Amino acid sequence: MILVTGANGFMGTRLCEVLRERHYPFKMAVRGTYSQAISIGDIDGHTNWQVALNQVTTVVHIAARVHVMNDKSTDPLAEFRKVNVDGTLNLARQAASAGVRRFVFISSIKVNGEKTTINHPFCADDTPDPQDAYGISKLEAEQGLRLLSEKTGMEVVIIRPPLVYGSGVKANFLSMMRWLSKGIPLPLGGIKNKRSLVSLDNLVDLTVVCCHHPAAANQIFLVSDGEDLSTTDLLRRMGKALSSPARLVPVPAIFLQFAAMLLGKGDLAQRLCESLQVDITKTKELLNWSPPVSVDEGLYITAQSFHHEKTI
Repeated sequence: MILVTGANGFMGTRLCEVLRERHYPFKMAVRGTYSQAISIGDIDGHTNWQVALNQVTTVVHIAARVHVMNDKSTDPLAEFRKVNVDGTLNLARQAASAGVRRFVFISSIKVNGEKTTINHPFCADDTPDPQDAYGISKLEAEQGLRLLSEKTGMEVVIIRPPLVYGSGVKANFLSMMRWLSKGIPLPLGGIKNKRSLVSLDNLVDLTVVCCHHPAAANQIFLVSDGEDLSTTDLLRRMGKALSSPARLVPVPAIFLQFAAMLLGKGDLAQRLCESLQVDITKTKELLNWSPPVSVDEGLYITAQSFHHEKTI
């Protein structure tokens, strides 16, 4: 029996669909109320997981306080720690006591860092270098899980995805699709970076593999679609998927970054102009896994969902 936390979120919803399609027995845990799910309330160091963990052998922990652009919290790290560190380790301790054999933790590439130089990607076993409160909280959760695994024998699997896109995607990726669908000219026609992305279906497929594959035990895995894109290429291919060709103006990246800094949008400029590549060689070789969905297939699925949402 698999327990999925955050089962009604972006990733959790799709994971539960796939588990159902593949006939895996599973339970869903959510903070609020959701059909056929166990409500566990707020996630922190005091959450009671006893009912949710009954007869569970594997936990996939997705629920988290996610990265927030322009976070207004007076102490962002403390807020992230409540959910992402204390909440995760509280669940893991209860899981180990309940006899759970494997704990799959959805972490973040932000544990590795914020950017890479072109063709020098992050690797799973690199020294972590988180740069913000969210990344620090995910690293601290990972470290706590690995210590707990050593003490209890419960297997821990850590997955660090980069930007995830797919049906129901929100935030900057959704904004990008809106700009493209409206035919708005964008000054992003000259970006020569390289960024790794992962489609929701590829991330979910790897997560299912990590629930049962013997070689996944006590490992860290990076995941991507296996093809890195520049921002310019992503916009062009997303526009094609949307049947709304991208209208791109070639403005040098250095000018974009300078303008963004003046407007207080430095984080957004970094995502648009800097590189962030991941090496999934370990993931592919150790698990005999390859991304089942190509970039263009993933973008098409995302575009179809976007069009569907617009008509509702």
